[in-house]
Amino acid sequence: MIDRQRAVNEIALVNTRTATVTYGVQSLFTILASALPALAPVFRFRPFSWAAQKAYGLISYNRRIILPLNPDPASTGPSLHRGYRFAWILLAWILTAGILSHYSGHLEGLIPASGFWREYAICAGQLVWQGALLAVLAPGKLLDYLGNMMTVSLGGGLALGILDLVFGAIGTLPPLVYAAAFLGVAGAMLLEHARRCRLLGLSWTVSASWVGYRLFLLYFILN
Repeated sequence: MIDRQRAVNEIALVNTRTATVTYGVQSLFTILASALPALAPVFRFRPFSWAAQKAYGLISYNRRIILPLNPDPASTGPSLHRGYRFAWILLAWILTAGILSHYSGHLEGLIPASGFWREYAICAGQLVWQGALLAVLAPGKLLDYLGNMMTVSLGGGLALGILDLVFGAIGTLPPLVYAAAFLGVAGAMLLEHARRCRLLGLSWTVSASWVGYRLFLLYFILN
């Protein structure tokens, strides 16, 4: 009864009484509507259902990118959905660059002030830089790598955003405190980037290129 390939990407729910199968967000809606009947009309509201389906697909098809696992030949991962992969990369780029644009304002005095769009350009440049490298070294792993790279960037951005809130609650702090926090997060990001590269079977040169791009831009910004 179950389409096993589809079930890899969307959780399957089997109704043994009616011999029917639902997948993905519709399975979740069926379970929630059974537990909370008052919500059933919301689940039938087409705009909500459409948005929930897209959000479910974004997470489901990118779950091995968001939380990578050690390679296991016996396990079956989600199919590569280019639309959802590009959507994840775009979302991570927008959120990361937005957070960094705000955070960089706390570093004035250590680095020159810039317009709001500098971090967006830097993040986009890294996508192009690393994408060109992967296109040469391992073209078959290009989208998997870029998805992982932007997940690392998003994780670092969210960590800086939380630290920004904590520092703001403490009071006015000198730029050196924000710079030290930034370096700490960047170090953790490098370790996670290297770990994900190992899981993808990529050489250390990919992480070296990732660091080299940032150092080159830092030199360019300071000079």
